[in-house]
Amino acid sequence: MSLSSGSHPAHDADAERSTARAAVVLAAVVVALDQGTKLLAERHLLPRHTPHDIIGDVLRFTLTYNPGAAFGMHLGEASRWVFMVLTVLIVGFLIRLYRSLPTGERPLKLAIATVIGGAIGNFVDRIRSPEGVVDFIDVGVGDVRFWTFNLADTAVSLGAACLVLMLWRFESRLHAQQAAAGVPGAAPEAGAAER
Repeated sequence: MSLSSGSHPAHDADAERSTARAAVVLAAVVVALDQGTKLLAERHLLPRHTPHDIIGDVLRFTLTYNPGAAFGMHLGEASRWVFMVLTVLIVGFLIRLYRSLPTGERPLKLAIATVIGGAIGNFVDRIRSPEGVVDFIDVGVGDVRFWTFNLADTAVSLGAACLVLMLWRFESRLHAQQAAAGVPGAAPEAGAAER
């Protein structure tokens, strides 16, 4: 899965190193912000399950612990270990995906780094506490509330949305390039030529 850029190999190597550094820094910043806000939440949002209004009742900070996964998914006593193993597998897959992408796909690689940073942030919680992941961002109106979440969840959700969109556009460009080069069975998808 590669797109020919036609650029100089030395320039490509420099660009790839720059992207890799940016990806590592981005993932580290996500983890640091996530863990920092969680420590503040644990210190200042006591007692648990007590809402602290930030913007009326639309945005509240409410300290909770989630032993399962996002959006309340729970597998009983095994949840902590199952989700730790799943996190390792998902991060491993994302690292392989990152490495398979050609030079020049910087936004796509940074989206992957954002998801990895969020996944590691919640993974750290599961390692340090049997109670599970620290959640505290509480959004809703009155009694109609979204699931309580954290910055790591936000990074995973936004990064994954960008990742899906950019992978779709990447595949469309790849099919269009292969079709232009006469590769059999590589007819571009409808509308790919316009993107």
